[in-house]
Amino acid sequence: MEKTAAIIRRSIFTFLKNYQYFTSTPSLLALPFAVSCLVSQTIVPTSPLFRLLHLRLRSIFLAAGFPPSAELFAILNLKLSQTIVNYLFSLPFTISFLLLAKASVIRAVELKKPEQKHLFSSWIKLLSPLLITQFCNSLLILSANATCFCLIVVYFNFFDVLGALSAPGSSLLLSAIGAIIYSIILANAYVICNLALVLSGYEKAGGFISILKTYVLIQGRTATALTLALPFNMALAGIEFLFQYRVVRAYNRAFAINSTMVFEGFLIAYLYAMMLVLDTIVGCIFFRSCRTTEPETDQEDAYFHGIEIQDCKFLAKGI
Repeated sequence: MEKTAAIIRRSIFTFLKNYQYFTSTPSLLALPFAVSCLVSQTIVPTSPLFRLLHLRLRSIFLAAGFPPSAELFAILNLKLSQTIVNYLFSLPFTISFLLLAKASVIRAVELKKPEQKHLFSSWIKLLSPLLITQFCNSLLILSANATCFCLIVVYFNFFDVLGALSAPGSSLLLSAIGAIIYSIILANAYVICNLALVLSGYEKAGGFISILKTYVLIQGRTATALTLALPFNMALAGIEFLFQYRVVRAYNRAFAINSTMVFEGFLIAYLYAMMLVLDTIVGCIFFRSCRTTEPETDQEDAYFHGIEIQDCKFLAKGI
């Protein structure tokens, strides 16, 4: 936990050190992707593609022998359908705006300061390896979901043969265990994919080799990587809920869009984009800590130590 706290502290220091840059260029580049993610949460449940995919996945699950009485059946079918349609809806913004935003953040953290000259040209050089790695990441996530599907089907069929599913309460227990296994596999896959993008940006080379290098790199540090990813995923989920509560709920009540609603929606999307930028900074700092055992600069300690001294002086004056 101390190492995790140190990485988060260095990430916050890096963000605050170049606050004007990170809150302007990368955040604005990630804004279209953030808008697409938030809007897709509202559009997807009513889209014909979602209903069609939901029925197709249900047929596949039933054909594979997945027990329809299990609680995990409905949850897995719904979440997979939503995830696939959300991914397709946001894909154009992912391979353009999001990757450009990540390239700008990686370049700034790599040089320890934002570039003032040839900004766009330096990001374009990183865009090609990031794009290749993003494509490979998609295949990895697809493979992880397919693996989870196969394991869960074998898992439920095994207990169905033993007659364990007929016992009262056993279906709920087995569904909870299956959901935990599914979450652990996908969480590790997402962590590897995010760090593989950072590695591709640093090494200027992408593809499956970046994923393999990332897998080797985080050996023994998986718990730290998951701990770092958890708060940011929770923050993103909280912002999505805020958008649903403040914007979508207001629209469903009034059945009309006004300027206040649009402004509040863009503000929430901007917060979402800033969180994506900060998550990329954390990935860069974590990658650097994995690549080298040399101690980081003490500027962060001096910075936060200065803040503590100023706070103490302020409290002393107040007393």
